Amino acid sequence: MKKYSIQKSPFIVPTADGKLIEEHFGLASIPSALSIAHMVAPPKWSEPFQTPEFDEYTYIIKGKKQFIIEGVTIVLEAGQSIKIEKGTRVQYSNPFDVACEYLAICLPAFSMDLVNREES
Repeated sequence: MKKYSIQKSPFIVPTADGKLIEEHFGLASIPSALSIAHMVAPPKWSEPFQTPEFDEYTYIIKGKKQFIIEGVTIVLEAGQSIKIEKGTRVQYSNPFDVACEYLAICLPAFSMDLVNREES
């Protein structure tokens, strides 16, 4: 039995907001305790506030991404990363004019049941 998994075709999460989500490991792809996703957020994209029940690590590859964390606005650029602890109220967005490409890692794995998005 091999002790590794190669992901050659990540699960493309369907979205209605133009965001690309390619889950490489997680609940929708190769089952894993954590999730790893490659994402591209289009210009002017945003999500509602949420209070996830997982730690989320984000690494910016290209562009910029805005985080509003417990009322504090933070903008990360290419080469920067952040860890947001579970139970923290956060909003993710790309209010800029260029797409933002990034990696997101969630522990435990991302699940809509654990994200706790607020109503718009």
